[in-house]
Order: sequence, then C-alpha cells, then structure tokens
Amino acid sequence: MLIVRRPVRRLLVALLPLLALAAAACSDPMTTTDPQSDFADTVHGVYQIVTILAAIVFVAVLALTLILAIVFHERPGRRAQQFHGNSKLEVVWTIIPVAIVTVIAIPTFRAIADTTDPAPDDAITIAVTGHQWWFEFEYEGTGLVTANEIHIPAGRATSFLLRSDDVIHSFWVPQLAGKVDLIPGHENELWFTPHENAARPEPYLGQCAEFCGLSHANMRFRVYVDTPQNFSAWIEAQQASRIAPANEATAAGETLFLSSSCVGCHTVKGTAAAGSIGPDLSHIGSRSTIASGIMDNDRESLIRWISNPDREKPGVVLMPAFESQMTQEQIASIADYLLSLQ
Repeated sequence: MLIVRRPVRRLLVALLPLLALAAAACSDPMTTTDPQSDFADTVHGVYQIVTILAAIVFVAVLALTLILAIVFHERPGRRAQQFHGNSKLEVVWTIIPVAIVTVIAIPTFRAIADTTDPAPDDAITIAVTGHQWWFEFEYEGTGLVTANEIHIPAGRATSFLLRSDDVIHSFWVPQLAGKVDLIPGHENELWFTPHENAARPEPYLGQCAEFCGLSHANMRFRVYVDTPQNFSAWIEAQQASRIAPANEATAAGETLFLSSSCVGCHTVKGTAAAGSIGPDLSHIGSRSTIASGIMDNDRESLIRWISNPDREKPGVVLMPAFESQMTQEQIASIADYLLSLQ
C-alpha cells in the first residue's frame, strides 16, 4: 500500500490549480496545440521540439539529483561525499547544453525564415489598424472596412499589414498565426494560409497580446475561415449598397442616428455618416459581436453599449454615454436601426 506523507499531499493539492490553469491555457478555443494554418504548423513544430527537449532535461536532472542524493547522502557509518575538479564531467556538462541549444536553434532559424518570406502574389491583403481598444480591418482593393471580425478563405494566403493608431498592440490568433506587434509609425507584415479543412462556422478567436491600456484584456477579434464560395458571397454582401429601413421603427432609428453626434465618429455607407474615429457600422448587423468581441450583437447588448459604453468597457472615453442625452426608447430605436444594417 502506497503511503503519501502529509507534506507531499499538501504539495499535490497546491499543484492541482496550477495543472488546471495549464490545461485551460491549452484548450479550445484559444489553443496553440491545434494549428490550422501553415504559419501555425511551423511555430507548433518548434514548440514540440522545445517541449520534448525540456522534458528530457527535466527528467534527467531530477533522476540524477535523486540518485546522487540517495547514493552519497550521509548516513550512519558513512559521511557525505563531494567531488571536485572532474574535467570529464565538466566537458560533458558543457557539451550537453551546447547540443541542446543547437538542436533548438536550427528549426527556429528555419521557422523565422519561413514565416518572414514575402507573401504570395495572389494573397488577399488586409490592412489592420489597432486602436484603444479595437481592431479595424480594411480589405485593400475592395473599399470594404470592418471592425473586430474578418472573413478569409481557406486554402489561400492572406497578408496582414499591421499598423497602430496610438500605442503598441499585438495581433495574435493562436490557431492561425501570431503574435506580431502593431507599432505606431511602423508597418509590420504577417501572412499565412489556412488549411483547406480549416473552414468552419465558428470563428477562430484572436486577442491583442501586448498590454495597451485599461481595456487591453477586452481588445479581442474573430477570424472566420470560409470556403472560397462562402468568402466570395460574404465579400459581395458587404459591398452591397445601403438597404433602406424596413419599417417605421428602423426609419425612426436612422433619423435619430443621423441627427446625433454618432455621424462624427462612425461611417454608414450611403448616408451622411462618414466619421473615421470609431468603427465602420455599414454592416454592423451582420457581425456576431460588438465592443471588440466582449458582447453579443443583439438588441439588449446594443442598448447597454449605446447607453454607457464606459460602464461596459472601462476606458472608452471617446464615445459618450447617450443615456444622458436620449431616452431609453430613442436608444432602443437606434439599436433596431443598427441591427437592420446587414
């Protein structure tokens, strides 16, 4: 029968939360152990090599420590022993780390070269601008601008031109690519090709991975990998001309929206709203989330967001709290209008 001493039991209990956190960090939906692009495959390959070597070193050092402690410890009739000046051991201890670092360095340099090569000529180009605290995506050559949600086709390279409008941000989609920083005054490039079988209805979750201010943790985005046919259909829908309000309620919401200060910050194509400070709202009704991915895109969430955005996402100071300017009925009317912008 195995008897576990009390200190060991306490150690095991203390380690359980750490093991749970480690397991959660590697689980879907933001996992690095299920790569879905060529870029992610390359990075994952290096991770595997480092993990295996680290495990070997850990086991070897622990085993040697236990063996030496058992064999050479002081006990009745025998004094503890120490050894000094063994040249052979010193050479071995020097060669082993050099060999390990070399084994890690070769695939690492190869991965760096592979992931920094120029993008293919037929790659789709998306200009990414980081703001405090949301991502803006502009599909070059299409006139299409969206926020916090992007669609890309499976099996075709997509190149991202990474810029920042204020402070350093970072673009990271664990299953697809990253992380690469968005730096003010400097443009970085990142490109990858999603696997053919990476297309799915659920999004791949992305996150700003560089601390950028109060709501850094709330700066999220979603990447939808579509089949080529679905991607073309999405582009066509996003480029469609403005849809007139479907009923009196959305028409009233449009009137309120266009007569408010919203038009100074947001764009809705085909209307007088042509602001560039906040996200483009031309097709906001087709997005699954608002507020950079922290709230579902539904009527209740929109009302809460419009009423007081700083309450929902601390640090949002550029957008005013409209609950001090409008009634809840008027805010609800604007929410109905925005949801109609498909």
